[in-house]
Amino acid sequence: MFNLQSRVALVTGAKQGMGKSHAVVLASQGAKVVVTDINQEECENVAEEIRKNGGEALAFAMDVTNQKEINAVFDAAVSQWGKVDILVNNAGIFSPKPALEMSEEEWEKTIHINLKGQFLCAQRAAKEMQKQKWGRIINISSVASGQTGIGIAGGAHYTASKGGVIGMTETLAVEWAPFGITVNAVAPGAIDTPMVAASQIPKAAMEAMLAAVPLQRIGKPEEVSAMVVFLASEESSYVTGATFYVDGGWLAT
Repeated sequence: MFNLQSRVALVTGAKQGMGKSHAVVLASQGAKVVVTDINQEECENVAEEIRKNGGEALAFAMDVTNQKEINAVFDAAVSQWGKVDILVNNAGIFSPKPALEMSEEEWEKTIHINLKGQFLCAQRAAKEMQKQKWGRIINISSVASGQTGIGIAGGAHYTASKGGVIGMTETLAVEWAPFGITVNAVAPGAIDTPMVAASQIPKAAMEAMLAAVPLQRIGKPEEVSAMVVFLASEESSYVTGATFYVDGGWLAT
């Protein structure tokens, strides 16, 4: 099960953290992987790790808010491997700022990367996927995405973008089902990534958050990647328009 041999996957925000984990784990299941992020050298490091483990990978610098760069990377992937079967829309940022102090530029930067970027990549991916009447688009959202009872102080822009991802996912699933493309979202809870570390959440706040998680620990990127692999596989063929929470039971409390 979950054999991705012959599949080509493109992962955004893949130079570190969850994105890197998704790229490495997809490759371990047999997929050829296109590693993308804003830093070419760091993408190449991930691609080289995949190659050392026997996989196939390409690395490209790509800004998900820049349609020309997106098109260039997809063109290169198709030129090399003939297609793109799987897209993991992982690129995102979280720069905490109290809502009363947030500038228009700070709001727009987060929305552009976290939401617009996912749309632009999904749109281009779907244009490729419809050619073979098969595709898997996996959008990364968050438990803090609205109607879950979880808000993040300083994260109005972030939570708005992640809620938008879920709404977009449901609509794209309906529109693209006739093309054999499934579109789903994965909404992680507290996961041990560089982005979480960089957000500098106070120790007391982190302890309070983890106290609300029944499994009583922070999650590992690989635990999210396992869900990504399922949604990328043939075994998920009757799943589309859904959001999967990988949160250690946080939303169950």
